[in-house]
Amino acid sequence: MLDDVDQQLVHALQISPRADWSLVGGVLGIDAVTAARRWQRMSESGAAWVSVAPGTGLSGQGKGCLAFVEVDCVSGALLDVARAFTSLPYVVTVEHVTGERDLLLTVMLEDVGTLSRWVVGFLDTMEGIRSSRTHVAGAVFTEGSRWRLRALDPRQADRIAKDVPALEPAGEPDALDRRLMVALSVDGRASYTDLARTCGSSPDTVRRRVRRLFASRVVQARCEVSRPLSDWPVAVIVWAQLPPDEITAAAQRISSMREVRSCAGVTGRHNLMVAAWSRSVEDAQRFEAELVRTAPRLVVGDRSIALWPMKLSGHLLDQHGFRTGMVPVDPWDVDTGTVL
Repeated sequence: MLDDVDQQLVHALQISPRADWSLVGGVLGIDAVTAARRWQRMSESGAAWVSVAPGTGLSGQGKGCLAFVEVDCVSGALLDVARAFTSLPYVVTVEHVTGERDLLLTVMLEDVGTLSRWVVGFLDTMEGIRSSRTHVAGAVFTEGSRWRLRALDPRQADRIAKDVPALEPAGEPDALDRRLMVALSVDGRASYTDLARTCGSSPDTVRRRVRRLFASRVVQARCEVSRPLSDWPVAVIVWAQLPPDEITAAAQRISSMREVRSCAGVTGRHNLMVAAWSRSVEDAQRFEAELVRTAPRLVVGDRSIALWPMKLSGHLLDQHGFRTGMVPVDPWDVDTGTVL
């Protein structure tokens, strides 16, 4: 289990994932060396990690495509199919779930045309898959980088929040930006010197670029913690329907709920998808009731429990939710197969 200081450290990095250890230590009342050592212990054990992936700033300028893909597998093929998906750099999340699908994928690609070519040329021809359904995300009202462990008091949280760069307009990423995004996905706290060496640039240039990528929300970082250590061990996914003119207001209220990790408008037979963490399966049922109270005209169409989140924002997890490795996140490195 994480002790109080570990939980505070995770919360601090959830607010500012690249914060300097001297700042983190000062807020927690410990020295920088102790803060760094505690983080190294959690990171090496797979209990906590920092992940980086393309953010809303990229999709907001029409340069990215986020999709959720339901996959039904042939009997006996689920594990092989899941492992194949976890190896793909643009399939950022892979979950074995209950309900009317075996796997739920989160896919990040450059545009909807690339998504179409991938579905037709790769997904539909993949051995072991019986059927699939693709839902393109529209507005993303909240996502995992905004979820908090809530271990800091308001004064401590405010001190860390001052380290977060102010929002800036997003520009289209160039080749160096893309290399930096991929390198950051491997280690969200990598030093500017290491990033410069990996991406073939200077530390000063990398420092400016990384700051701009985060300030524009072209990339977003999140400090994750193994779910069993967070008191929120059960992940629930809800598909729902709302009147189109009420989606934005209702989704904003839903996004403020304690349990909600992500909330996005989607295309398909439902128009809203909500993912949340719950304390138990029974608590997941309570959450669904609270969801309807929060948005009275919401109609729940389907729900799933994640039995095994095999991959989360590029990071590979074991069946207990601990990090075991990672696959760099790269929406531009896609195999669309052969499309006639």
